[in-house]
Amino acid sequence: MPTIVWDEAGTRQYETGVDHGVLYTPSALGVYENGVAWNGLVSITESPSGAEPTALFADNIKYLNLYSAESFSATIEAFTYPDEFAQFDGLASPTPGVVIGQQARKTFGLSYRTKIGNDVDGADYGYKLHLLYGCQASPSEKAYGTVNDSPEAITFSWAISTVPALVTGYKPTSLIVINSTLVDAADLTALEAILYGAAAVEGALPTPDAVIALFPGV
Repeated sequence: MPTIVWDEAGTRQYETGVDHGVLYTPSALGVYENGVAWNGLVSITESPSGAEPTALFADNIKYLNLYSAESFSATIEAFTYPDEFAQFDGLASPTPGVVIGQQARKTFGLSYRTKIGNDVDGADYGYKLHLLYGCQASPSEKAYGTVNDSPEAITFSWAISTVPALVTGYKPTSLIVINSTLVDAADLTALEAILYGAAAVEGALPTPDAVIALFPGV
């Protein structure tokens, strides 16, 4: 068995950044389609929760742990958002230029990219694609302030909860992550053509089963 070596060249990896955000609208059949670019992303914070242990005792010892169901939520912060997001933020437009709030909040899909860096290639080493399913945005605070001698653009923020999508052979999930450094480049290109659109075809968010089928491995 080889000796363990720490901090070899190319193994000092890190993650950074967020870009290539895409918002997807569900069809009447629940298919995420009509992908539109989400510009101005500042941060997306992924917040899994649950999976909390409950200790059970028997025979005067700790017998086992039972874990609660796990859920997934996130927080999106951005300088702006696509017009198509209004319907997911509880807004409706009865006539052009007029918007009313406190409407039903619809479910949407989301994809975005984060970078993987290392000590050799920097932040261009690779990236991860994050695919989110069954997202719903909660009402959020918007703080408008006066323009002064230190002007700042306000940021919008939304708390996102999710309902997991079905995955054959696994528990339902709200999140799939694809690592560009570990998958076949042609398979990754095929997925990105679906996510971002190609020629006259609009971008779409494929089901978890369809995503997995694109990456058969070696």
